[in-house]
Amino acid sequence: MKLYSWNVNGIRAVLNKGAFQSFIAEHQPDILCLQETKAKEGQAEVDLKDYHEYWHDADKPGYSGVAIFSKTEALQVIKGFTDDIAKKYDLAGDSYGDPNKEGRVISAEFENFWVVTVYTPNSKGDLSRVGLRHKQWDPAFLEHIKELEKTKPVVFSGDLNVAHSEIDLANPKANVGKHGFTNEEREGFDNFEKAGFFDIFRTLHPDQAEAYTWWTHWANARARNVGWRIDYWLASESLKDKIKSANIHADVMGSDHCPVSVEIEA
Repeated sequence: MKLYSWNVNGIRAVLNKGAFQSFIAEHQPDILCLQETKAKEGQAEVDLKDYHEYWHDADKPGYSGVAIFSKTEALQVIKGFTDDIAKKYDLAGDSYGDPNKEGRVISAEFENFWVVTVYTPNSKGDLSRVGLRHKQWDPAFLEHIKELEKTKPVVFSGDLNVAHSEIDLANPKANVGKHGFTNEEREGFDNFEKAGFFDIFRTLHPDQAEAYTWWTHWANARARNVGWRIDYWLASESLKDKIKSANIHADVMGSDHCPVSVEIEA
């Protein structure tokens, strides 16, 4: 099975550019996870007759949002966190809003594993949301996927809004302590690995540098490949022998992020 993940930074914009249609035609993912759809289900003219569509929209119009499109019908779909997890980690919101109502997580169960996609809250340039991220969001998301893993393995993707290691961004020294490369955000990623989830791309390509998935619009960064790897696929340890490949598709345009993919033996 070919699994793709893409932060489209607005599904309607990518559709209007024709980038989404050409991507689907060329890559034909079996499962496609999207982040930052910025549209409620039905607002975007997505015509994918071969796919089942599962959307989780933000309450706020034109903001955030995730979706999973799959050629195989899901056995069940969970939108967001359970009330118990949201309550346990006090995800009632901050000055920016309630992250559990921002359409940030959707989970779909298939025969052999769960597929989850997440759009992790950005800690903000002034780090005003790093506390929510570190103390509430990342622990809540980890508990969510560990709960799912009790029934079958989990493979999860998304824009995690963090470069995990120095190899994952072009200018690590200049960005230490800045949003996307703070100790707190990187620790959240460490905790995924400690809990038994492995970074698929980095496991298969441990030394591959200049492998980025997001580029700022400033200073011609994408053409110069001055970027960050903040979009990932991670999976339960029990799936390690079933992973066939992992790729970054930097040639796919339409968003400030590019798609990332893995191939798993179904």
